[in-house]
Amino acid sequence: MPAPAPAKATSPIPADIPAAIAATKRALRARIGDPAAALTEVEAAMRAEVASVVADREAGREVFPVVRFEDVAAGTVPAETVEAVRRRGCAVVKGTFPRARAEAWDAELAAYLDDNGFARTYRGPADDVFAGLSSSKPQIYPVYWSKPQMRARQDRNMSAVRSFLNSFWKHESEGRVWFDPDRDTGYPDRIRRREPGSASLGLSAHTDSGSVERWLLPAYQRVFRHVFDGDWSAYDPWDGAHRTEVDEFPSTVMCSAFRTFQGWTALSEMRPTDGVLHVVPIPSAMAYMLLRALQDDVAEDDLCGAVNGQALPVTEEYHSVLLPALTAIPAVEPGDTVWWHGDLIHSVADGSNPERWGNVMYIPASPYCEKNAAYARECGERFLEGASPSDFAREDYEASWADRAQPADLDATGRAQLGL
Repeated sequence: MPAPAPAKATSPIPADIPAAIAATKRALRARIGDPAAALTEVEAAMRAEVASVVADREAGREVFPVVRFEDVAAGTVPAETVEAVRRRGCAVVKGTFPRARAEAWDAELAAYLDDNGFARTYRGPADDVFAGLSSSKPQIYPVYWSKPQMRARQDRNMSAVRSFLNSFWKHESEGRVWFDPDRDTGYPDRIRRREPGSASLGLSAHTDSGSVERWLLPAYQRVFRHVFDGDWSAYDPWDGAHRTEVDEFPSTVMCSAFRTFQGWTALSEMRPTDGVLHVVPIPSAMAYMLLRALQDDVAEDDLCGAVNGQALPVTEEYHSVLLPALTAIPAVEPGDTVWWHGDLIHSVADGSNPERWGNVMYIPASPYCEKNAAYARECGERFLEGASPSDFAREDYEASWADRAQPADLDATGRAQLGL
């Protein structure tokens, strides 16, 4: 058995969050000097980026970059594709897994749920991470330890893609190594299964990995130091400095890992009209989000609607400059993987797919660092119990399922990912 994992690292919640917000806003405004002038500059840059995205989309040009897995494996991704991923902060990696393997995983997952009577015992969403969003009911199942999920997480193709994506980040700076881009840690997440013909209410535009924390936490202030120092143009969304030091406020909806990219693996065909992922493909848009909340038309104790313990909303009221760039992923097939920078604004469109399932496994890129390793060890203990990972509500559906993955189903990579 592994050694007991340390308690999850979190930051203490202020006793009075509205007062903390007001005080922080005063301090940040003074630090920036002229928040209105800074926003004016950022807004001009954002309008240019949004216009470029819209023009490409309307002309039928590729907005969401597409990478071929065989190029990733061979180290031959074209330079123009690399630059497109860096600019847009997202990618589809075609053929990460063979189609037949992904379809077999999909069938095995369906049998896993049916054999264990999941439909009869499912109690519905147990957390409110998306409660503040206008659309808030994705068809996501709290299942973490199926054999297909474990196989996909530890597969060498997945590791190759994660290393490729991590390479976009600066992992050494300020005399420190912030993370190892070529070493995985596990971040066990859930699955989505959307039946043919079922309506999806999707998720309205938001970002993950912190809401009020992005302003209130000293570690996040160091991540966004250039923005808050009044030098927003020096902000590099690909700089990993200090991101591994961020510990969000405790809740069942926080992310305890540093994810370079959020991601999912397609288990069925999906088309852009099927109620799929949309992104604002502008990694630097976070600078606009941060400065927008410091303007005089936002209440002193408000951060453009940010609420502790929920996703950070992106709304027409405050962020209309950015939203025209929301763009759907291209069509994907079983075995393709979809990735987006951890700060990227994203949504899931309302809609239905009358003829197709819409099934995915959520698997992000979470490179090795002390923060991620500590959480992975904790996940390893939960894996042995069949319990829900501690970043998610303690539902533990799989604890009594005899056919869940066991240690014998893990290879060396899979064991290392969970600190076993």
